[in-house]
Amino acid sequence: MAAQRTILHYLVRHGESKVELQDAAKPLSDNGCEEVRRVARYASAVGVEVAQIRHSDRLRARQTAEILAEYLAPRLGIREDEGLAPGDEPERIRADIEDADESLMLVGHLPHLSRLISALVLGDSEKEIIRPETGTMICLVKIERGFRLLWVLTPELAQV
Repeated sequence: MAAQRTILHYLVRHGESKVELQDAAKPLSDNGCEEVRRVARYASAVGVEVAQIRHSDRLRARQTAEILAEYLAPRLGIREDEGLAPGDEPERIRADIEDADESLMLVGHLPHLSRLISALVLGDSEKEIIRPETGTMICLVKIERGFRLLWVLTPELAQV
């Protein structure tokens, strides 16, 4: 019997953004860019590999994905994906992750990311198990029945 290949997926909350009064599009702040760079450098240094980075239609998520891609060089690049906006239901993206046969990285927002993680790990999107701060990367491993939270990397921990 062949050993099952380990598939890791990464969920990232966008970096800190400017407040709406500064810019209605809410791009990343200078601090937000730096916190994402720290996480991306660290992730690259420890060997994180992803086939593709997907992000929501929000500018701050796209900018976060672009910074991550500079360091992680996903083979299939980055792309905007529906179902990753703050208020979206996690079910559509949940199906994408469950069906993926390669490692993916999703860049999104609260409360969606918290709900998605809970849906994948607990099978219930309403039972929040983690609420990631901006710039935080969560690693999930696909197991026989669902997913297990493997590790959490915050910008503060990523001091490479």
